[in-house]
Amino acid sequence: MNQPLSRRLFLMTLAASGAVLASRAHSQALLDEKDAQAVALGYVADAKRVDIKKFPKFVAGQNCANCAIYTGKAADKAGGCPLFGTRQVTAAGWCNAWVKKG
Repeated sequence: MNQPLSRRLFLMTLAASGAVLASRAHSQALLDEKDAQAVALGYVADAKRVDIKKFPKFVAGQNCANCAIYTGKAADKAGGCPLFGTRQVTAAGWCNAWVKKG
């Protein structure tokens, strides 16, 4: 016989589910520079390696951490970018979609 779900069991299940989802989001894979989307946008994990001839709009000092699209925190080594779905980009990285923050 099935018993109704108690409030206590419901809350414990909800808390456990939240913890699992948070850990999953925190451990997202880093974007590979060879990924098709990364190649299309000229993404490099280290902005010091941007091909200036290929991307003349690049200016020294631009990186993912100071891009308006980057969703990571300032102190993070990597963070989210909506352009690359669930994969993270390095804060020191750069792509041709860079937009000044602020």
